[in-house]
Amino acid sequence: MLNVSDILETISMIEDENLDIRTITMGISLLDCADSDIDHSCEKIYNKILRLAGNLVATGERIEKKYGIPIVNKRVSVTPIAMLLGASGGDPVKYAVTLDKAAKAIGVNFIGGYSALVQKGFSAGDKELIASIPEALAKTDYVCSSINVGSTKAGINMDAVAMMGKVVRETAEMTKDRQCIGAAKLVVFCNAPEDNPFMAGAFHGPGEPDCIINVGVSGPGVVRSALAKMDDRDDLLKVADKIKKTAFKITRMGQLVGSEAAKMLGVPFGIIDLSLAPTPAIGDSVAHILEEIGLEQCGSCGTTAALAMLNDAVKKGGVMASGQVGGLSGAFIPVTEDQGMINAARAKSLSVEKLEAMTAVCSVGLDMIVIPGDTPADVISALIADEAAIGMVNSKTTAVRVIPAIGLKEGEELDFGGLLGRGPVMELSRLSPSKMIARGGRIPAPMQSLKN
Repeated sequence: MLNVSDILETISMIEDENLDIRTITMGISLLDCADSDIDHSCEKIYNKILRLAGNLVATGERIEKKYGIPIVNKRVSVTPIAMLLGASGGDPVKYAVTLDKAAKAIGVNFIGGYSALVQKGFSAGDKELIASIPEALAKTDYVCSSINVGSTKAGINMDAVAMMGKVVRETAEMTKDRQCIGAAKLVVFCNAPEDNPFMAGAFHGPGEPDCIINVGVSGPGVVRSALAKMDDRDDLLKVADKIKKTAFKITRMGQLVGSEAAKMLGVPFGIIDLSLAPTPAIGDSVAHILEEIGLEQCGSCGTTAALAMLNDAVKKGGVMASGQVGGLSGAFIPVTEDQGMINAARAKSLSVEKLEAMTAVCSVGLDMIVIPGDTPADVISALIADEAAIGMVNSKTTAVRVIPAIGLKEGEELDFGGLLGRGPVMELSRLSPSKMIARGGRIPAPMQSLKN
């Protein structure tokens, strides 16, 4: 039986509170495209992506019209390209250009998987792919790259961390004429999930099926609106319960869209990532949820506690709504993509150090943070190491996506436009960690890795 009040509530969420499906992402295995000849491998990749994902965008548009639910992005993720490069050798940028060409042919917003998994060391193709990232992201429009440098089981590969500090800087420099956009398409992970539908970190893990549909839902505006209707005297237990019930409703919509898309495309339905993913749109902010809970501004004392409660309640509501929750699933705190975070960063109530504390209790990590353009590579590497350590010790996914704003200083701003938003250059400690980074080696796995 259809409940009229539920239908009206959903319409209100979509029209007034920015509720949407943030992405439907088709994961495609490219393992059967491996070839000793890189040109043959690229040809196989292009043909397979077009064969499986050729109708992805049209399918998303059909679902939008059928149910009136906005699906903001349609994306593809593929097997980490370093795995194919290990078999073929050659210039890895050829793979990036092929992925970009395929993305343009099928009309998706982004394609992820220019990636390597190096948490315990380097195998064939890994170092070559990492070194090629700046050129690959400078020469392409839709390709996203991610490198997993650590895990709770393996520890942290500090040689990879040292490399990535240089790669992030060089990527920003090679795209400085485009607001350093290359660095905004590059993520460094610890404990990267294999089924994440969100960019820029999506890749199709080697343990995944040949082809699958994953869905990322959103809805910060819906949660904020629900809390705004509560009495200020309601205690935090009631607040958490309201968030949980709202997340349940959001996730059920994602379940519907994911099941429908999988059925239309004739591939298995994978997971729903129930992350609260903000946008620069007014009213679609995780920071504003925290302020609705009772903070004067995001970044004040109490921010980490409020975010921990929000993240936990979102997960509890989501797992009750679907048995297929996966990916990252929680609350994202990307600075440039969240109007409340932008305001807090401009007011300097939000610092990089406070954001780092917040990442211990929420999804992902230091995300879409603009840093001074003259930040040394070893400082970026140390920032990556800090964030990886939080993920490793807490058995959670963390990541770093920072954008060195080449030519800009603290207080000036980058403006990417669209979903990536805009944001001020944030202050970062300039004390040198170069001796530690130069040591290299591996930070060993923590005691909690021994769970067998």
